[in-house]
Amino acid sequence: MTLRCPDLPFLPGFTFNPMLGKTKFNMDPKFDFIGDGVPALVEKVKPNMFGSLSDKYPSIYPRGEVMELPPWIAFDKQILCFDAFFQETLQEVRGAPFQVRRVKIYFFLEDGTIQVTEPKVENSGIAQGTLICRHRIRLPTPMDDNFYEMIDLNVGREVEFYGRIFKITNCDKFTRNFLNRCGISVPDPLNTPEDPYLGLRDKENPIRRKTGNKEEDALGKFLKNDRKVLRFYGYWDDQDTDFGYLHRLEILYYLADDTIEIREVLTESCTKTSSFIFLQRAKLPKIYTELPSPGANCTSTVLNVLGSGLQGGRYIKDPLACGLEITEFYHEKDLFIGSVINCYGRKIVLHDCDPFTKQYYGVKYGLNTFEPLALPEDRQAGVKIEKQERELPPWNGYGSFEDSAQNCITVEPKAPHRDFKKFLHLDRIGMDSHILRFQARMVSKIPENCTRGFVISYYLADDTIAVFEHGKRNSGFDSKQFFGRQSIALPGQEIFTSKPPKTYTSQDMYVGGTLIINSFKFELINADEYAFRYMEIYAHQYPKSNIKMIMGKIRNKLRPTYKDFVAENMPKEATTIPYTTLQSKLIDILGDDFTEHEMITISRAFPAPVAFPEKYDRKEIRAIALTELKRGLWDDLVRLKEYFVMRDPEKRGVLTKKECYTVIRGCRLPLEKEIIEKILEVIQKDEQSNLYYEDIINFFNREICKLPDVAPINIKHELSCIADMEYKMSPLIDWCAFNKYLDLEDVFKEPPSDNTIQCLKGKQ
Repeated sequence: MTLRCPDLPFLPGFTFNPMLGKTKFNMDPKFDFIGDGVPALVEKVKPNMFGSLSDKYPSIYPRGEVMELPPWIAFDKQILCFDAFFQETLQEVRGAPFQVRRVKIYFFLEDGTIQVTEPKVENSGIAQGTLICRHRIRLPTPMDDNFYEMIDLNVGREVEFYGRIFKITNCDKFTRNFLNRCGISVPDPLNTPEDPYLGLRDKENPIRRKTGNKEEDALGKFLKNDRKVLRFYGYWDDQDTDFGYLHRLEILYYLADDTIEIREVLTESCTKTSSFIFLQRAKLPKIYTELPSPGANCTSTVLNVLGSGLQGGRYIKDPLACGLEITEFYHEKDLFIGSVINCYGRKIVLHDCDPFTKQYYGVKYGLNTFEPLALPEDRQAGVKIEKQERELPPWNGYGSFEDSAQNCITVEPKAPHRDFKKFLHLDRIGMDSHILRFQARMVSKIPENCTRGFVISYYLADDTIAVFEHGKRNSGFDSKQFFGRQSIALPGQEIFTSKPPKTYTSQDMYVGGTLIINSFKFELINADEYAFRYMEIYAHQYPKSNIKMIMGKIRNKLRPTYKDFVAENMPKEATTIPYTTLQSKLIDILGDDFTEHEMITISRAFPAPVAFPEKYDRKEIRAIALTELKRGLWDDLVRLKEYFVMRDPEKRGVLTKKECYTVIRGCRLPLEKEIIEKILEVIQKDEQSNLYYEDIINFFNREICKLPDVAPINIKHELSCIADMEYKMSPLIDWCAFNKYLDLEDVFKEPPSDNTIQCLKGKQ
């Protein structure tokens, strides 16, 4: 549009070009870019001709006074809301010709679209929500060429949308203010007529409105009454039936969810050995006829609205629960002293309650008398009931006795029960293996079997025995497991009985004893240091290692002839006596009642100082180790040193014996466990018995003090505990200490000699 002078005619030459003198020809955009390629709406508000920065509501002012904006920007998110109703004819309801349905009409200013919705009413019986979707609606015929505009909607008017007449009765505050500013007068709100159909439903006789099941506030009840329990004491008299007795019960009523739990209180007349739950926690019905069918206690009902003939069917939840059977349960009002409750056919009488229950009923129900009732006579009171052990059928020989007995106790196959407390107490703990190892030989009529060597291990954790054979070189017998680990039954007892067989115990394991395992007879001839030491520590369990019991037995036998015994066996020069000499004298006095294990216990209690030369010194052990490393092609001292240094972050140069053993085993040195133990015994140690790992590295270095290779030996046998048993046997016993422990000086009637007095005093 070009500017012109109104006094001049609108002819060429009388108009002016508005572009004269203008240097910027770009348009004022309403959109701009924020970032790289991200479009966004930018509102650049400029002062109008009146100096105002506001460009909103352009329809209120005369055209040209403000800058014009598109309606979808000017009226964005501005909606006119009207309340209206329409009548719907009801032909099937007698007494209600129509019903009134309330709706809301929304007019969107930005594009002139209309939407009609009906607010949802609970239990209305009709589908509610959006009646007319948002779109532009045409006027009724014959004005259907035009659409409804803002001026067509106002309070008191009637509009027709698709054949339905809507009466507008009210509008919201924004709509009223907007129409008034536009110059449109809005009348006062109108009253919506009453719905005759709803009035008919609210009456008592013709139609009663039904509602669905209302859920109880279980959470609120739980938070209010949690940990609050009413405790009653009752009884169930079952003495008239066979094996019946007077059941004393404890009834617990949980206020949080109205459930009941019943426990039985043990009495002397009760045959039960432990308390048990008489009734698990649940709601207790007042009337019990039979067990409920599956799904009878379900809280909701499912209806098949299409029948079973159609494939798949159509199932919905029944909100009215038409077929639901109401079950009455016991409530706190039904429980009081003297009441009788039906617990699934058993009549339980309440005769007393605890103080909290009395206080609860006193505060809530105003009760103040809680006198307990007398219990009926207990006919079994004072009658001593003998406990009978379960008698199992005799063992048939299949499987172990424990496994067969477990299958007889329960139908469900289960593993036999172990003594778990004993297992935890006597299982391996660090260096304590709780395994007693004995050296044994086989007693047989075959001469070759008598030369075979065995190691019998007794496991204290489960009283099982394992036998391992150490085969000697060129004997024809290999080193292998001779008998697997299991319990060994004592010989000479009946096998196919209902009682469990007696097995070997740890008290049967002693040097000089015999064991019969699978018809093989073994004689125990020695034991390792751990077995001797363990039995001496727990001497109250092992009489053969109890020095007090052994010396007491010898004291009783020697009391009449003690003078002759001392005079005959007293050494003339030294204060020691040979092991074999004292053993033969004690056997002559005690006979078969004296065993080899008891003699070993005496020698360990009164040892004479004897210097035993090492069977293998450090040099010989190093030669054996270097020979084994050479045969295994191992030469990785750098890696071994690296692992030792990594284990020693403080750079002290020492490690514990366990850590050194772990490092050697972790580096996969081709050495047996026995030779590693011997190596760690000869390594240099500090005051705390820690090992210098630099000495271990030098021990495996062939360049330091080179040694020749040695002939192959049986390392498992030569360096095992059996070799130590055979080698380290104390040959001498301290005679003076032995006599001092006997303490029989009062048997002398005449003054003893000086040598005798010196021996009787013993070493200080």
